[in-house]
Amino acid sequence: MVELIEGRLERLGLTPEEASRAAGLQPDFLDRLREGRVAVPRGDRLRRLAEALSTSVSYLVGLDPDVPPPAEWLEEEQGSLGLLAGDEEGLLRAYRKLEFSAKAAVLLVVRRMAGPEEAPDAVPAKQVKGRR
Repeated sequence: MVELIEGRLERLGLTPEEASRAAGLQPDFLDRLREGRVAVPRGDRLRRLAEALSTSVSYLVGLDPDVPPPAEWLEEEQGSLGLLAGDEEGLLRAYRKLEFSAKAAVLLVVRRMAGPEEAPDAVPAKQVKGRR
């Protein structure tokens, strides 16, 4: 993706900072993307970047521009929706790539590392009328 973005920047005569700002991203976003310090954009950020570069999402993800991009590229990152922190989202993406047996092993390790789970508050049993 970085090579495709750099090609568009060159064709349009834009700096990475100009394109980032036009897409509503941090001015150093494309530099950080090139260095691998930020995740590849998805959802609305990817759409805005494609628009700022006068191209399509399909082109930016390496597809024929006439082919619709896969739905997962258009889904919003859960972190951007306030559901997960960035590190949690990264862990979830990596976890989803694992095979079932590896997922089970990771889950076991993480649960042991996290320590014992707190017991839920005890709920008193309901008394039946006439009985104690």
